[in-house]
Amino acid sequence: MSETAASCHSTTDRHAGRAATLRIALVGPPNVGKSALFNRLTGAYVTVSNYPGTSVEVVRGGMRSLDHIEVLDTPGLYSLLPTTEEERVTQRIVLSGECDVVVHVVDMKSLPRMLPMTLQLLEVGRPLVLALNMADEAERIGVSVATDALAQRLGIEVVPVSAIRNRGVHELVAAVARARQAPRRPVYENGVGEAIASVRGQLTGVYPVDATAFVSLLLQGDTETAALIKATENSKGDAAFTAASAAIAHFGGPSSYRIAVERQRMADRLLEDLIDRDRAIAYGWRERLGDWLATPLVGFPVLVAILYLGLYKFVGGFGAGTLVDLLEGGLFETYINPWLARVFAPVPWEAARNLFVGEYGVLTLGVRYAVALILPIVGTFFLFFSILEDSGYFPRLALLIDRGFKRIGLSGRAVIPMVLGFACDTMATMVTRTLETKRERVLATILLALAIPCSAQLGVILGVLSVSKLALVVWGLTTFMVFILVGFVGAKLLPGAPASFHMEIPPLRLPRLSNVLVKTYSRMHWYFREVLPLFLLASVLLWLGDLTGVFQLLVAGLAPVVNALGLPADAASMFLFGFFRRDYGAAGLFELSRLGLLNARQLTVAAVTLTLFVPCVAQFLMMIRERGARFAFGVLAFITPFAFGTGYVLNVLLKWMGW
Repeated sequence: MSETAASCHSTTDRHAGRAATLRIALVGPPNVGKSALFNRLTGAYVTVSNYPGTSVEVVRGGMRSLDHIEVLDTPGLYSLLPTTEEERVTQRIVLSGECDVVVHVVDMKSLPRMLPMTLQLLEVGRPLVLALNMADEAERIGVSVATDALAQRLGIEVVPVSAIRNRGVHELVAAVARARQAPRRPVYENGVGEAIASVRGQLTGVYPVDATAFVSLLLQGDTETAALIKATENSKGDAAFTAASAAIAHFGGPSSYRIAVERQRMADRLLEDLIDRDRAIAYGWRERLGDWLATPLVGFPVLVAILYLGLYKFVGGFGAGTLVDLLEGGLFETYINPWLARVFAPVPWEAARNLFVGEYGVLTLGVRYAVALILPIVGTFFLFFSILEDSGYFPRLALLIDRGFKRIGLSGRAVIPMVLGFACDTMATMVTRTLETKRERVLATILLALAIPCSAQLGVILGVLSVSKLALVVWGLTTFMVFILVGFVGAKLLPGAPASFHMEIPPLRLPRLSNVLVKTYSRMHWYFREVLPLFLLASVLLWLGDLTGVFQLLVAGLAPVVNALGLPADAASMFLFGFFRRDYGAAGLFELSRLGLLNARQLTVAAVTLTLFVPCVAQFLMMIRERGARFAFGVLAFITPFAFGTGYVLNVLLKWMGW
């Protein structure tokens, strides 16, 4: 557990004579408003870094107006017995003992299902506060909790909170400041308590938190905990492992199941007579609408409408059409590029001049592509994505498509990285770590690299193909069929158990403008900060390739392949652009379309091939970080011939059909 200390660690004293930093860890399942509470507590001044030894990012920030308090927003988890890499990181943070106070954030409406996790955190023995978030929504549907009585039964402070409305936050901060005592451990019955005690009595080593938590995980079969106990105990834990084996045998069934059932029984007993539900208003129109959105009869027509209005009309029409025309044609081509040409005209060396304002100049090409073509498309997509996210629609979409995804080896939970892939495949590849099995993570990564266009690429393609509805339909159907085919074959070939699905379903709500704008801004800031340097680097490499003749050789080498697709030789440069970034290649497609070099059939073939073409550099590097270099190069070796082969077959079919 030595590496876990780094995640919660900060300087013990910021300045001599000042109070030591109090470290708080926010812990809880996804979709309970944990990040919203974190933002309320810390404001905008946060740091994001990888957890030591992993690629999982954790977010830390100083408490707003209280610089001696540090808050850590941990990855979501349902239990201290992890099933994903993100849950493993949160387990390590909690068990490191380096955080002074743990705040368990739960959905007040779903308290009976979430209180067993509170019991697990009580076993850890660190000061604990229970935050009942979404108290306003619980009140709206007639759910109330006797918090004082629950606090007395648990022996910890219980605070109702509405992070989104900033209610109860100050009370929560005060409760955290008072939390200094280790809480009393839960006393389980039905043989569970006796089993934990029998194993705990055999431990003699020193552990960062109460050994009860480690014993509980050992009995549930957690391999990392077993390794820790073996390394901590002088006798390598032989006595503890013997006692654990005897206890598990005595259970007469899966120990993890027996322990989970006992925790739920104890949670139900603790909540007895403490929750009041007003049946008259317990099920309103929002709840009914939320249920309908998860049913095929209503859910699929709504999904089609959202895709049409959000992606096609708003991102494709407004973002890739109106805004791009305004910035690219009205601003850059009319004013900025001519002005830049005049500024650099006195430079006597043509090569140096072309580096900045030539055909591949970092200003006339790199900045223009990034600002005039990509930024408006990414911005409109992130705005659309943030509205859907804030409304609570995505978990219902996950329920809707879970059955279909199971046929291609994925669960409904994979809808989050898949939808996020339409924003940025790099971020989506990182999010695949939230999927439960390695098989599902591998398959999702392949599909993201192959058949999910990022927002900039998607926006450009929608804008370019909008001239022909038939071209748009052919492109969409071909990409969808490839997605299904590769997923189905991958599900048959990849080893591993089928994916399971469980997800917390938040209530439907009207998106709050402030939340949507903050999310959109932060994502655009992140994306643009990443994309602009890459666009400038790509421009320099293209300029260098043009100057040395390498670029012309590569274009000439690709010419036979491009011609086989029925495309002009000029299209080879588009695919070279795609090696740097998918959206860079899409911008090249836009340029060819604007110059009238491609007819409707050629546009369709080029769009399909480019969509299936190799992932961008950033996504490729993310695949190496998440899945390893061997996997990433294997995906690259598969995708390249597959994309061109699909384009060739499609061109032959369209010609045969007389198009």
